[in-house]
Amino acid sequence: MSCVEPQSAAFYLTSPYPCSYLPEQQARSQVLLPGVVPLGPAYDALIRHGFRRSGDHIYRPRCDACQACVPVRLPIAEFQPDRSQRRCRQRNGDLEVRVLEPHFVAEHYALYRRYQAVRHGGSAMDLDDSEAYRAFILAAPGCSRLMEWRLAGVVIAVALIDIVADGLSAVYTFYSSDYPPRGLGTLAVLEQIAWAREQGLHWLYLGFWIAASPKMAYKARFRPLEAYRDGGWIRL
Repeated sequence: MSCVEPQSAAFYLTSPYPCSYLPEQQARSQVLLPGVVPLGPAYDALIRHGFRRSGDHIYRPRCDACQACVPVRLPIAEFQPDRSQRRCRQRNGDLEVRVLEPHFVAEHYALYRRYQAVRHGGSAMDLDDSEAYRAFILAAPGCSRLMEWRLAGVVIAVALIDIVADGLSAVYTFYSSDYPPRGLGTLAVLEQIAWAREQGLHWLYLGFWIAASPKMAYKARFRPLEAYRDGGWIRL
C-alpha cells in the first residue's frame, strides 16, 4: 500500500489561540492544507503519525513551548478490561448498540446540542447549528461510521469513528448527562475496542492524552497505551 508521508504533504501552522485544555496556555496546530491529501491510504499514514481529524481538518498540536498533547493508541489484542470497566459493560447490558453509515439523524443532533450545552457551554461548539453539526460529524462518510446506543428506543450516546487501514480512530463521542452511573464515555471506548476486535483490527487511536487535563484523564485507564513521540510509537 502506497502512502503519502507527512513530510511530503503541505501543511500550515496556525496562529496562537487559547488552549482548550490547559488554562492560561496558548496553543498552535499543524494543519493539512484542505484538499491536498484525500482520505484513504494518505489519511491512514497521517493517523499513524499522530494526526487527528476534526470535520474536514486534519491536524496535530505544534505548540511553541509545550508538548503536553500526546497522541495515544491502544493495542487491541493486549487490552484486558479492569474491574471497573467490566462493571461498566454489565451496567449497560440493557442498551441497544448499532453501527451506522453516517447520515443526519435529528435525534443525534438534538443530543449533540444538549451535550455541548453541558460540556462546552458558552463555547463556539455550543452554538453549532445543523449545518455546523453536519460539517463536523458527517464530513467523511467514506471512512467513518456512527456507533449509537439506545435505551428503550431513545438515543443516549453516539460515537463518530474513522476506519483506517490498521485500526479505528475514535474521532468524537457525545452522550446524555442524565445517566452518570452508566459511564457512557467509558462504555463508548469499550465498545469501539470490541468492534475493532471483531473486525480483526490492531489499534484503537484515542487522540491526544494530556496528563494535566481532567478532560483527558480517562484515556490513561485504558491499558496498555502507546504514545507517539519523536517520530515513533513507544509503550507508556
